[in-house]
Amino acid sequence: MRELLLIALVFLIFYFIPFGSSMVDQSILNGFYLLQEYAREHVLLCLVPAFFIAGTITVMLKKEAVLKLLGPTAKKIVSYPVAAVSGGILAVCSCTILPIFGGIYKKGAGIGPATTFLFAGPAINVAAIFLTARVLGWELGLARLIATITAAIVVGVVMELLYGQRERSRDSLVAQTETKDGFKGAIFFAIQLLFLIVSGLRLAQPVKNLSLGVIGLSVAGMAVFGFSKDETKVWLMETWDFAKKILPYLFVGVFLAGVITKALPQNAVVALLGKNNLISTLIGSVFGSLMYFATLTEVPIVQALINLGMAKGPTLALLMAGNTLSLPSMIVITKLLGKKKAFTYFSLVVIFSTIFGMIYGAIA
Repeated sequence: MRELLLIALVFLIFYFIPFGSSMVDQSILNGFYLLQEYAREHVLLCLVPAFFIAGTITVMLKKEAVLKLLGPTAKKIVSYPVAAVSGGILAVCSCTILPIFGGIYKKGAGIGPATTFLFAGPAINVAAIFLTARVLGWELGLARLIATITAAIVVGVVMELLYGQRERSRDSLVAQTETKDGFKGAIFFAIQLLFLIVSGLRLAQPVKNLSLGVIGLSVAGMAVFGFSKDETKVWLMETWDFAKKILPYLFVGVFLAGVITKALPQNAVVALLGKNNLISTLIGSVFGSLMYFATLTEVPIVQALINLGMAKGPTLALLMAGNTLSLPSMIVITKLLGKKKAFTYFSLVVIFSTIFGMIYGAIA
């Protein structure tokens, strides 16, 4: 029955869409443009390293280390702050964070700390906060930092309360394959993490290329000579498993985000975001959650919307939800967590982005 409905839906879409109209053609073309931009700017230096890091977390790191910091029974006063701030050093978007989230979640991290990391990771990286402060004002930059960390922890706690009891029975699927040398695995993880950090820094291109080359060779050398063939093989298999589970859905989501971005009437959107009230702030959260913002690009986009009249409350709500979620990431998160947990998480992000936007709009 589901297959029949899907076929009927696809038929109706292709039957009724007015191909040939300028808006439809431009929207579809914009979807391909965004997909090309994503492939060029984010896949090789951000997403691919993130897949390898996810494989490393799953196979090379000791499970006990992950559970001690982020596990369901870890001390909450430790696990949630660690999860909230650990993404601050990564200049990654809402899509690049997904493989790393998948890695720590598969390794045994609790649903609460894992979703706190997922919320805060893309939204509070140091570069984004400083760029927000310099371009949009220190008041908004500081509000973004405090509100995101606080909301991420609250969302994680709520997810833990709702689903934590079931999570305690969940065990790592690959615990038996992890490396015997936890210290060596930690070094391997740190080198790959350094690659991801350097790839996000604004350095002179020759310096950046040289740095990435040296780090990349170090990773390759350690993978070949630092571990047994079986460990390296399992690491590559886990990396590929994350890639094949995430990439197809991610590409589809990026394309759809490009189509929606072009199809949305910009004047109407700005008109709806012009007040510091509940409706405008909620629209800012929902609008942000559906759009795809590459790392740091949210700042000039938000600046343009502010110049067109967007109010302060919707601005913060859009920054919080827009960096945390996107249509591509929502598709993948649903695949990783299942519909019930995923849509609970999406709702919480929108709700708390709206709440903090309302607070900021009232006091700013």
